[in-house]
Amino acid sequence: MATPVTLIPGDGIGPSIADATVRILAAAGADVEWDRQVAGMAGVARWNDPIPDATLDSIKRTRVALKGPLETPVGDGFRSINVALRKTFDLYANVRPAYTIVPGRFNNVDIVLVRENTEGLYIGVEHYVKIGDDPKAAAESVAIITRHGSERIVRYAFEYAIAHNRKKVTLVHKANILKFSQGLFLDVGRMIAREYEGRVQFEERIIDAMAMHLVMRPEQFDVVVTTNLFGDILSDEISGLVGGLGLAPGANFGTSAAIFEAVHGTAPDIAGKNIANPGALVLAACMMLDHIGDRGRATSIRNAFEGTIRDGLVLTRDLGGTSTTDQFTDAVIARLG
Repeated sequence: MATPVTLIPGDGIGPSIADATVRILAAAGADVEWDRQVAGMAGVARWNDPIPDATLDSIKRTRVALKGPLETPVGDGFRSINVALRKTFDLYANVRPAYTIVPGRFNNVDIVLVRENTEGLYIGVEHYVKIGDDPKAAAESVAIITRHGSERIVRYAFEYAIAHNRKKVTLVHKANILKFSQGLFLDVGRMIAREYEGRVQFEERIIDAMAMHLVMRPEQFDVVVTTNLFGDILSDEISGLVGGLGLAPGANFGTSAAIFEAVHGTAPDIAGKNIANPGALVLAACMMLDHIGDRGRATSIRNAFEGTIRDGLVLTRDLGGTSTTDQFTDAVIARLG
C-alpha cells in the first residue's frame, strides 16, 4: 500500500526541483502517494494565506511532508510559515546532515547537527521599551529554554547516535556567559549524557570555539546538539564545509508529524530556467524514505546521486557544470537502472 505524503513544491525553483525529486523517487520504485498542496507565495496567491488550512489538514492526515523552498510574504497579516508548522506539529527536532561527496577543501566531513527547534530566542517573545518620548528606544527579546525542551532534544541526539551507529555527541552552548538559560541546557545535557555513558562519547564546546574548530578540523565531529539560534547558524556553516546549501537536506521531527525540506532559498533569479540543482530536496526525500521504512531505496538514490556528482560529467552550474536540471535528473535516474 502506498504511503501518503504531503508534497509542497514551494516557490521560485521549488516546483522544478520538486518535479525532479518526484521523478527520481518514481524511477527508484518508491511506493509514495503524493498529496500536492501549496504554501508560501503560492499559498497566498491561491488562498491569501502562506500556510493554508488545507495544507495543514493534509499534513495532519499524512503525518509526513516533503517541501521545497518557500518565500515568506513581507507585511502584516500573514502567518510565519515555519512558526506555524513548528507550533502545529510540535516540530522540536531539526536534523541537518552534511557529509563530503566530492573531496575539496575539507575531506571526510560527516556531521549531523541536531537543533532544538521550538525554544530560545526564536520563540518570538519580544517587545519595544519606551524611554522618554521614544516608544521604540530599545527592543528586548527573551530567550526561553525549558528543562523539558532541553531534555527531549538532547535525548533525541543520543538516540539518533545509537540508531545510526554514531560514536560521539557534542553539546554546544554559551553557559559561561548566559548562566541561567544556557546553563540549564548544559546541566540537562550533562545529566542525559550520563545515561549513555559507555555507549556514546560526550563532549562540550562553547559556541564561539565550536565555530572555529569546525573550519579547522571538522572531521573530529559526529553528532552535534545545540539550541535554536546556535543551531541555525552552525547548520549553515556545516553545510558550507561540504559544498553549500545546494547539498544540504533538513528534517523536522515532532510528536505528530515529520517534515523534510530543502533548506536553501527560492533562488528567484534562476526560477523557470531549468538550471537549479535538485540535490538538497532529493537528499531530503531520502531522509523521508528512511523515516517511512524504505531504507533500501533511500540508499540506492543516495548512491546514484553521489555517483553522478563524483563522475563530474553531468552537473548543474552550482556544482561546476553546465547541465540542466532535467539532464542532471536523467543522469541520476540512469544510475538507478
